[in-house]
Amino acid sequence: MTTTADLKTQWNQLKKEQPHLRIRNAAEKLGVSEMELLATRIGNGVIRLRPEMKEILTEIESLGKVMALTRNNECVHERKGVYLNGDFSNPHAGLFVGDDIDLRIFLGHWKKVFAVVEENARGISKSIQFFGKDGEAIHKIFLTDDSNEQAYETLVEKYKSTIQETFETIEAYNVNLDEKPDNEIDTAGFKQAWLNLKDTHDFFAMLRKFGVTRTQALRLAPSTNHAQQISKNDIVTMLEEVAKEKTPIMVFVGNKANIQIHTGIIRKTMWHQDWFNIMDPDFNLHLDMSKIAQTWVVRKPTEDGIVTAIEVFNEMGEIIVQFFGKRKPGIPELDIWRKTIENLN
Repeated sequence: MTTTADLKTQWNQLKKEQPHLRIRNAAEKLGVSEMELLATRIGNGVIRLRPEMKEILTEIESLGKVMALTRNNECVHERKGVYLNGDFSNPHAGLFVGDDIDLRIFLGHWKKVFAVVEENARGISKSIQFFGKDGEAIHKIFLTDDSNEQAYETLVEKYKSTIQETFETIEAYNVNLDEKPDNEIDTAGFKQAWLNLKDTHDFFAMLRKFGVTRTQALRLAPSTNHAQQISKNDIVTMLEEVAKEKTPIMVFVGNKANIQIHTGIIRKTMWHQDWFNIMDPDFNLHLDMSKIAQTWVVRKPTEDGIVTAIEVFNEMGEIIVQFFGKRKPGIPELDIWRKTIENLN
């Protein structure tokens, strides 16, 4: 069994060999979780906080303008803004709903939280970092030049845990991505349920009702007009087009515990090795194109008309990112977004 001291030694050696390696990638190379590696630094720039998630999140507004980061293995979503309108009244999902910070939070998975101070190429970075029981990062909140640093210090001191040991245990999730055979699915009922949809939020409940995975659902859609597979390169074409035309879009990126949403116009897109990126002042997206297995155009009926999305999946059939045209309930989809998607085919 690797001890904390061993892990510290291995990490220090790795940092000497690869000084620009991020902690997530270092953890992967060392065969541990990011949280286990981070915990070795407790007492040296890392403070364990009490896992009072609702209370901590509710006080993040006091920090002012920060950068919210949510990621999965293939995509990173970074959005600057203020945490406004926090609502944890629903037992299933907490919310922050603002023009800038827009989150759907599944608190049952949020298990550990740390305050982290570290030096990087841009100076001193201060953050609050949340993790699941498997040691994977769920959400990180970084101070910006416009943040209230004193409020950060106050929050950290208020929620500092009495337990500051440098050892972490993790627990794996039981993940079952197996599909039922198509012939065991009530495909006729499923297709009719799709056609009867009134709200895009009902789609997930429909999948559960009929026992289908998301990619299986797209294969079994009522018609190719409702779900059509496209090339992953069409994502790049779409993003370059909406940037050029200043079409406001919505970008959803999530993991098992949190979904982060950007709504608005994007401006600057660029490649960096395998990654296609949006690099705007208040919104960055980093999408690893090499890890995309399937890309679909998906159309769902709603009370406001058809809603069109691009949905992107990894080889496990897990959703990486979703793109929509900007819309709100009661307002039909933007024509320019619909035309942009139609032109991909």
